Order: sequence, then C-alpha cells, then structure tokens
Amino acid sequence: MSDRIENMFRVDGQRALVTGASSGLGRRFALTLAQAGAELVVVARRADKLGGLVEEILALGGKCMAVSLDVTRATSIVACFDDIERSAGGAADIVVNNAGVTVTKSLLQHTEEDWDAVVGTNLKGGWMVAQEAARRMVAAKKGGSIVNIASILGERVAGGVAPYAISKAGLVQATKAMALELARYDIRVNAILPGYVVTDLNRDFLESDAGEKLRARIPTRRFGQLEHLDGPLLLLASAAGRHMTGAVLAVDGGHLVSSL
Repeated sequence: MSDRIENMFRVDGQRALVTGASSGLGRRFALTLAQAGAELVVVARRADKLGGLVEEILALGGKCMAVSLDVTRATSIVACFDDIERSAGGAADIVVNNAGVTVTKSLLQHTEEDWDAVVGTNLKGGWMVAQEAARRMVAAKKGGSIVNIASILGERVAGGVAPYAISKAGLVQATKAMALELARYDIRVNAILPGYVVTDLNRDFLESDAGEKLRARIPTRRFGQLEHLDGPLLLLASAAGRHMTGAVLAVDGGHLVSSL
C-alpha cells in the first residue's frame, strides 16, 4: 500500500521543462522533479547560469540539459521547444511555468517600461510558453501537465508591486481558461500560489524588522521554505493529481485567509 502511494508521485521517464530555473523556486522545482524520476530541461535567459544545476542533477544520477530561453519572445520560445525535441527526442510531458520578475515602486512611479517588463514576462511569457508546450503535446498525441507558478498576490494585493499583482491575477485566470480548452487533449493546467518563501534573494528582507512585521500577519507565524513546495508540485505534475485541472493551490501558511 505504501509503495503504491509513494509511486503515485513519481514521474519516471517523463520529460520536464522548468523555466526560470537558474535560482530560487525554479532551481528547487528542477531538483525535486529530477529526484522524482523526470528527465529535466532547465531554461533561463542565460544558459551559462544553469551549469551548476545541470551538474547537480547529473550527480544525482538524473538526466538534464540546459537551454537558453527568453519567455518574452515568441521566436525564442519556438526555438527552445525545437531544440528540446531535437536534443531530447520529443516534446515535454511536464512544464513548470516559473519565470517571473517584479519591479518595486509606488503606483504613480511605475513606467510603461516597468509594466511591459513585468506583465510581459509573468503573464504574456507564461501564456506563450504554455501555449507552445500544449501545441507540441497535441502534435505528439500525448497528454501532459502544465503547472503555472502564480502568487498569493494574484488573489490579494500589496503596495508597491501593482504590475506584479495584476500579472499574477491574470495568470490565475489564464490557468483556468487553458484548463478548460486543453482538457479534451488530456492536458492538465493548474497553478501554485506561493506565499512568502525564503530564498537567497529575499532572505535579508524577511529577516529584517519589516519582515518580522510581515511574518506576524501570517496565521502560522512562519515564512515558507523551498521544501514546502515539493509536495504541491509533485501532486500537480504526477499521476497523483490526474483528475485535477484548473486548480489553484495556495501554499502560504494561511496568509490568504488572514484576518483583515
């Protein structure tokens, strides 16, 4: 019984693509999928930043290749998927749409360039990667799983990050729209909404006085750790979640249900 349940979360023999894999959440997602048996394709704007991750996955006995990808350019996305099919021998089975950026400014200070950079990466880029992945899955006559990495700011708001919150809200709705249209092809599309998760990029802020005030508003009084996302990711990527599509999973220590 225990072996059967454990194996439900395995993704052996499947090809997984993770965008924004050079650091933070994306790096963790790639390692988690590799340890669950997937063959990895890790991508970032600069493939040279992925060398350490590729070596780590290979050292674990897994398979991994790095590809350069700018999610804001359709030609780059098509070239990336072409490269995957040539080098890896087929379309991806799992796509983790993780690439994202933010610009922290007050609403009145945000520029058109800020908007284009954030919404272009987080929403347009996520949409185009998922769309091209789905096209390849359909052409290969196989199903698949697309996991969009949104944010709790897709359902609530915070000051200074308006374009980011708007882009993540759009990605939540895009997840549901894609799930509806792709279900007939056995392609599942779901989203994870991480709360505040400690990474190398935000550690100093989260450990500051301002971070402590933020932590106090989380019902569990804890920030997330990277490993807290392992289970939700494997649920949505594997056969364990085979009847889930259009789902939006918050992983936030209850932050979204905190009292106003």
